[in-house]
Amino acid sequence: MALSDKLYELRKQKGLSQEQLAELLNVSRQAVSKWETGTSVPESEKLIAISNFFDVSLDCLIKGTVTENNNGAKAPEKEKNSRVKSILGITFFSFGVLSLIVLGLLSIFKPNTQEQIGESSFILIDGNGILLIVCIIAIVVGAVLLLKGFNKK
Repeated sequence: MALSDKLYELRKQKGLSQEQLAELLNVSRQAVSKWETGTSVPESEKLIAISNFFDVSLDCLIKGTVTENNNGAKAPEKEKNSRVKSILGITFFSFGVLSLIVLGLLSIFKPNTQEQIGESSFILIDGNGILLIVCIIAIVVGAVLLLKGFNKK
């Protein structure tokens, strides 16, 4: 996407007219119009001011895609997916580790609880085995999601 298109898109997302943006940047409305039509390019100090105002990097403004920021601009889908995978990974991993800790504490401080869990199981594996398997699966799934999230960044 060209600088002119990005500038137009960012201005519209903020709900500003060309005149309002021009006032904020201390330039004429005609200058903003020329930037958006691609007939001219802002000077470097104006590019910095635009970058700061719209909360996007100069790199994204000049040559990259518009990234997500506090103002609600668009973010690439890959970045969103890796963020979701990271959050899910942390959640699963934390759940698995905390469950293992709780299981260990129960076996130390309340040994008869283990027997109750074992008796309540309908599967041939006793209840402790089932909880252990669930904890390990949660840790593995969390670790895999975390690694996938970090590898894509």
